[in-house]
Formats: sequence, C-alpha cells, structure tokens
Amino acid sequence: MHALIVSGGNLDMEFARAYISKYNFGCRIAADRGMAFFHAQKIVPDFIVGDFDSASPEILQYFENLQERLKPTILQFQPEKDETDTELAIRMAVREGADVIHLLGATGSRVDHMLGNLHLLGAAMEQGAECRMVDGNNRIRMIRQGMTLKREEQYGKYVSLFPFTPQVKGLTLKGFKYPLEDYTLECYHSLGVSNEIAAQEAEISFREGVLLVVEAND
Repeated sequence: MHALIVSGGNLDMEFARAYISKYNFGCRIAADRGMAFFHAQKIVPDFIVGDFDSASPEILQYFENLQERLKPTILQFQPEKDETDTELAIRMAVREGADVIHLLGATGSRVDHMLGNLHLLGAAMEQGAECRMVDGNNRIRMIRQGMTLKREEQYGKYVSLFPFTPQVKGLTLKGFKYPLEDYTLECYHSLGVSNEIAAQEAEISFREGVLLVVEAND
C-alpha cells in the first residue's frame, strides 16, 4: 500500500497536486501543519497527528467539526515528546500497512528538521517500508540493498549517493556516467555527488552498509 504524509515544511501546492494525482494512496496522513494542504485541496486525510503547535486552530476546528462519517482520526500529543510529528506520522503509516510512504513538506528553511527527516527514512526502512522524501527538485531514498533506476523514470538530472553508515562496501555502479566497481564509499568525502544516468537503466549494488540516494534537479 502507498501512503501519503504531508508534513509542515515548505510545500509547493502546484507540485504537490500534480504529484499526488499520480498515485492511488491507501492512507493519507497530515502531520501537524501539513493539514493546511489537505484543507486547501478539499481533501480529508485519514489521520491528523501531532502536537498542533504550528497548525492553524481554524483548520483543525474545521476537521473536528466534520460529520462523524467524514471526520479524520485526530491524534493530539503533548509538545514535550520524544518523536517529531513527522515520525509519529511515519509510524502511523507503517501500522496501517504501508510498504511505500511518500513524504511531502519535509524540506524547508529548518535544516535541523530536514536532517531529522532524513534520519526518518531509516526509521521507515527499519520497519520494512520504503520512504520517499520528495519536493519539486528532489527525491530522496535510503536503501540497504541494491536498486535499479530507469532513465525514463528518473526524478532529476543528477543522482548523488551518500553513505549513511561509516562505509558502504562493494559499491558497484553500472549504467552511470561515472561507474564504480567494488568500491568502498566512506563518510566525509564527496565522491558520490552529481553522477548521471548514462544508459536506459542504471544499477546500484553493494554488499554492506546503508546508502542515501538523492535524485535532483538544479
């Protein structure tokens, strides 16, 4: 099942509308201020979660006042909690049976929030779900096994690879402008930045480690 989470970061409405039209989501979740997107698009999410410290009280009241059969499940938490609102939403999506999670509104001016959301890709991965952190210029995924990227489906011009463990061992890249063979990619280096798909399909494989895959446009 594909699940949609809209968080409270920067969100281009036109991009978001076009993106969600491509998928049939079995579950829609608003994380705190992300409920503003659903309200603007006249979509009722299945769940609204968070401490609502940054959400519009008027929008929250709108969803609370819907008829019972239309009302989303609203879960409010104390601001003093261990998880961010986005983490609560990801865990909710996994509990609802999602195996692919699309995370929108997870980037923006708060670098600490964005870095925290990157780590949440791993939280989803550890629970058996693929999480895609997406905005108008980037699609970011975290993997612990190889994958294939098709040129016709690529998200942007560039593919950058970052080790999320101290080392990613046995990294082999085929079908890329800059191939690799059985390479150990280590932290604190920029070797994996700005590669490009050169064939119809590009393959990423490795033996050990966790890899962050960023498809990006300028």
